Order: sequence, then C-alpha cells, then structure tokens
Amino acid sequence: MNVLTATRNAALFLIIGLGTALLALPLFWLVVCTTLLSLAGIGLPLIPPVTRLVRRLSGWQRRRLGMPAPPYLPLEGPLPVRVRAAVGDPATPREVLWLLAHGLTGIVLGFLALGLPLAALNAATLPLWWWLTPGSPPSVLGYAVDSWPLALTGPFVAAGYLGVACLVLPTAADLSERLSRSLLKPLGRVRLAQQVAMLTAARASALEAHAQELRRIERTLHDGTQNRLVAVVMHLGMLERALAGAPESTRQLAGRAQEAASDALVNLRDAIRAIHPPVLTEHGLDGALAALAARSPVPCTVEIADFPRLPAAVEAAAYFTAAEALTNVAKHSHAGKAVVRMHLDGGLLITEIEDDGVGGAQSGTGSGLTGIDHRAAAFGGRTTLTSPPGGPTVLKVELPCGL
Repeated sequence: MNVLTATRNAALFLIIGLGTALLALPLFWLVVCTTLLSLAGIGLPLIPPVTRLVRRLSGWQRRRLGMPAPPYLPLEGPLPVRVRAAVGDPATPREVLWLLAHGLTGIVLGFLALGLPLAALNAATLPLWWWLTPGSPPSVLGYAVDSWPLALTGPFVAAGYLGVACLVLPTAADLSERLSRSLLKPLGRVRLAQQVAMLTAARASALEAHAQELRRIERTLHDGTQNRLVAVVMHLGMLERALAGAPESTRQLAGRAQEAASDALVNLRDAIRAIHPPVLTEHGLDGALAALAARSPVPCTVEIADFPRLPAAVEAAAYFTAAEALTNVAKHSHAGKAVVRMHLDGGLLITEIEDDGVGGAQSGTGSGLTGIDHRAAAFGGRTTLTSPPGGPTVLKVELPCGL
C-alpha cells in the first residue's frame, strides 16, 4: 500500500470516527446525568435504555474494527434485574470510558483529517481563485494573495499540507484505533465473568420459564380436569340414588365407581398442590406458608418479613423447601414445635426452619434434605444445616432472587 492510499484510508477512518465521536460525547454526558439522577433516586428507569444506547454505539465501533461483541448481560425482566445487569456488566464501565476518550480525541483528529485535505485543496486552487476573483484576493497561510507570484506558490503550499497529512494522519488513525481496541476489547477474566454471568442469567430464565409452565399445567388441571372430575363424582352419586330400586350388585358397582372417582379427585388435588400450589399464586408466600403451617402435624409458627412478590420460580422453590423441611420434622425429629422464618437479605431470600427435636440430622443421607440441597443448587443457592445431638435443628436455605 503506497503512502497516498494509506493517507486516504486514514483520513476516511478519522472522518467516520468524527461522526461517532460527535455522538459519543453527548452520550457520555447523558450517562453522567443518568448516574446523578439515579443517586437522587429518580433516574433508575433511565439506566437500561441509556445502557442500550451505549452498547449500540460501541457496537458500531467494534464492527468498524472487526471486533466481536462481548457477551453482554441481558437487559430483560423486572426493572431491578435490568438495572443490576446494566450496572454490573463488566463491559459497561469500559464502554463509558471509551465514550469520553473517543469523544474528545475523535473530534480533534476528525477535524484534523478534514482540515488538512481541504487546506491542500484550497492552496492548490489559489491560481484559479486569483484569476477568477482579482478584486477579492484569496489568502494562504494567513497572507493575502495579491500577485501572480504569490498565487503560484499555492501548489507548493498544497504539497506541504499533503506531506503533513501523509505524516500525521496514518499515525493518528493508528492511535485512534488502538485506543478503541484497548477499551472495547474485554480482558480475559472479564470475558469469563461475563460468560459465567450469562450462564447464570440463562439458568434463571430457564427456571422461571419452567415455573411458568408448571403454573400453566396447574391452572389447566385445576380449572379443567378437576372440575370435570368433580362433575363425574356428582353424576355417579346421582346415578347411585337413581338406582335405589336396582339389584344390589348394580348399586355396589355404582358406589365403587363413585369411590374410585373420589379417590382420583383427591389424588389430582394432591398432584396440583405438588406441581404449583394455587394458594401460592393467589396469596403469595406468606399465605402459602400459613396454610402449610396449618396442615403441619407438628405445631408450627411462621415469621415472614414484608417484601414484594418474587419471581414465580423462587417463590415455588422457597415454598417446597419449607414443605419438605416440615415433612422431615414430622417424620424424624420428634419435635414439639417448629418455626419457619423468611426474609430478604440483599439479593438473597433466606429461609430458616427450626425445630426443638432430638437433633442429629445429616444432609446427604437420602432423606428430604438431599432434595432441598438439589433444589437450592439449581438456583445457585446453598443450604446450611445445624443439628447437634439433642437439638435444636436449624436448616438455613439461601436462594438468589434477582433483586
């Protein structure tokens, strides 16, 4: 590649960069204003859309440089989740810094890339302008051209401008490209952190989708199949009464059919509660836990803090954790009472189940505690069991809830 071609390519690169720089600098100040408004408590809804603008502009620059896009954290879900993804994404601070750096350097270098060729063109055409406008002499390097000898120096001045452009513009374009690459190319550890965060977010989305599907199945069984089965039980009861004068064997057959339908209805209701308890959807965790404690064979009290509704998958996991733990208490602890406590701590939903039983419980022995461990692990949570001989036994479960 010859010098003139390299200079032309560098000038085009810097002139296009001038366009992105003229967008980058106002966007940087928009980020600053959004940050200040968020600190004041009124700018949080602006964070996700502003982050999308930053990603889009930096994506244009990456495509210009042939760089791959980083694995961004998805800006999806409720507002707190989107804000956490925008602020916690490792690429965000580097892209904001690129806005400032590119905005300042890109404008200066872009105008330089525009100015040098235009100045060379102006100087090269000085004899033409002197000949066309003798009454209004042009100027070059700040000196008015008022004679042919001065006008004929224009092409030499133009050659000087081109020489400066050939020396400066390729270097300037290289520096601009290096600056963008250094700020927009994530470090290896950052890329790994982003990939882990994306996998975590994908797992949470999959669990939430699974919970929504279970809720759909529960509604279908509750509103459709269960109602039809209730109707079958009613009609069999009516049939049994209508067969009052029929042979005994016929009436017994109708009675057995009604009993079988009633048993099927009970089993269906148990299955519906196991899939996704309707009380959890209708009344939230506090109502569902109160109903759970009321059915517990061991006297149980519930202490639950006031917090907003959580993702359906998290609520279901917390509910079934408490249900399995209370089942274990009833089967193995010989306890006289139990307590279920639940509260939010940052982004974690903390559930504690305590009983005054004999203690000595161990996780991983094939009991329901293993199922609780697996349920928590599916959300990236953890369980802690304290059960000295003689009690009390305290099971603590931490579930990330995305808030």
